[in-house]
Amino acid sequence: MLYGAEHVRRYVETDGREGHDWRGAQVLILTTTGRRTGQQRSTPLIYGQAGDDYTVVASMGGAPEHPQWYRNLVADPTVRVQVKGDVFTAEARTATEEEKARLWPEMARIWPDYDEYQAKTDRSIPLVILRRV
Repeated sequence: MLYGAEHVRRYVETDGREGHDWRGAQVLILTTTGRRTGQQRSTPLIYGQAGDDYTVVASMGGAPEHPQWYRNLVADPTVRVQVKGDVFTAEARTATEEEKARLWPEMARIWPDYDEYQAKTDRSIPLVILRRV
């Protein structure tokens, strides 16, 4: 089963032929700049689409803290995204409460565990909108 760094490596090497379709969902690769190290960090994430924008969920399985990739993009919202063979620069931003109310049900339809993750934590799990620049 693909996960973590191996998932990223195989996805990138095959332009998503391996790793885009994962456990009934679709995955993109999000690359952020480390807020302390300045190094590029790539993460495979389940995504949804709203128009031309992509949506990802900063769930970290319902952990009490935000994932590192989310903290990185808050510090530097210019990110790289790969969807299959399409690699592009995007601006990342946290969805507003109104956007989240509209987009969360769609993301929970794509990956039903998101509702469980939200129930496990006191933090409001952010949705992130990725817009190609």
